[in-house]
Amino acid sequence: MDQLIRVLVVDDHTVVRKGLCSLLTSKYGIEVIGEAADGLDAVNKARDLQPDVILMDMVMPGMDGLVAIQEIKKEDPDARILILSSFSEDVQIVAAIRAGALGYVLKDSSPDELVHTIHSAYLGKLSLSEDMFQLVLSKPEHVSSEIDLDAALTEREIDVLRELARGSSNPEIAETLSVSVTTVRSHISSILGKLALENRTQAAIYANKAGLLTAEE
Repeated sequence: MDQLIRVLVVDDHTVVRKGLCSLLTSKYGIEVIGEAADGLDAVNKARDLQPDVILMDMVMPGMDGLVAIQEIKKEDPDARILILSSFSEDVQIVAAIRAGALGYVLKDSSPDELVHTIHSAYLGKLSLSEDMFQLVLSKPEHVSSEIDLDAALTEREIDVLRELARGSSNPEIAETLSVSVTTVRSHISSILGKLALENRTQAAIYANKAGLLTAEE
């Protein structure tokens, strides 16, 4: 990869944060451009630095990771965030995915696993187990993935949903479909409303479960 992936590392434990920064700095294709020790600092750094990927701890003093994710996604819906967690079954992970995070990486993961997950997030791809897919879409108000998408969505909305599942940002979708970014936002709002979903991450998960992508994707 010619372009460095610019990463912001967020963790309130100095040893963990510094260790991650040191590890990632040594990895090809990744540049640590900043670090933050709490959620509020993370929101400000995300706004100022515009990182490609944010590694976000969940349990921090003051503003925690979940609220920080919500605030960052509110300002930048295309922000690509990965959760740092010690537990794969933590209910906070489910809440964070529902808030718009692309996946999670365990703090005891191998360096190769960590780097692979960061690269996946950079491409906008979800990093979730099958169980996590089910949990994120398990809320009663979520429409079943068995819904007839052709009946629920317009052809163009299905095109947009497919691009969301591929990890494309709004500008990328606009370029692919030869429409304006404003039109893309309008389509996404319509999709979320029709499918009773809360954000683009849930829409991407929904599209994957509904089989909108081919096996090669």
